[in-house]
Amino acid sequence: MAADIRITRRGLLGGAGAVLGGALLGPVAGVPPAASALAAPRVHTRSEWGARPPASPAQVMDRAPDRIVVHHTATPNSADQSLEHAFALSRSIQAYHMDSNGWADTGQQLTISRGGHLMEGRNRSLAAIHAGDHVVGAHTANHNSHTIGIENEGTYMTTGPTGPLWDALVETCAWLCGVYGLDPHTAIVGHRDFNATACPGDVLYARLPELRNEVAGSLGVRSVAPRSVQVPSGLPGPRRAFDHGPAVGPGERTR
Repeated sequence: MAADIRITRRGLLGGAGAVLGGALLGPVAGVPPAASALAAPRVHTRSEWGARPPASPAQVMDRAPDRIVVHHTATPNSADQSLEHAFALSRSIQAYHMDSNGWADTGQQLTISRGGHLMEGRNRSLAAIHAGDHVVGAHTANHNSHTIGIENEGTYMTTGPTGPLWDALVETCAWLCGVYGLDPHTAIVGHRDFNATACPGDVLYARLPELRNEVAGSLGVRSVAPRSVQVPSGLPGPRRAFDHGPAVGPGERTR
């Protein structure tokens, strides 16, 4: 580990001045000052984007995830960066996951639009993050019990994300690493690191070492020399919208 910033969840939440949900995190022993001072990003809630009620409440685990999984939505690379478009995207994802996949709700915990708008996905996700807990999603087959998923709007097989999306992804990953006490160099991964899929796209996957270093810089953690990444994956890209690879394993009860 490049720098040991892992701490216990209770230690983080019990530190002096540690208040989540948009306020600053106060000093916490064992975390670099930059990490302790990070503010939570603006997260648009389910009620704001007009989510449907879930078929059943999400499972909340009294522990932190250990990996942040980066996905792409496998949707067109829209030029519309408005908040209205972002909200419509979240509604479309939820409709597909519930009506086509038969899941109880949106699969991922967080979604970032091409305009850089960050939105809550699966029900109870935002409250769980604020508490240092983990909502079990449906985004990475056989690994949903220990990973938190971020869907990034677009398809990144041959092109990269917009500047606003990238900036929001860096900010979001830094926030999650600070809340959960994770080392960005080991915690931030791509969907293809766990499942046979091209997700999050060859171009975005190739930028994960850069993402880890930018997040590390935000946290005051030493950057490391980028490790080589296998690009391209050799696997086919999305066949249709929202097709980003295996999301739920046969032994996983969460849908």
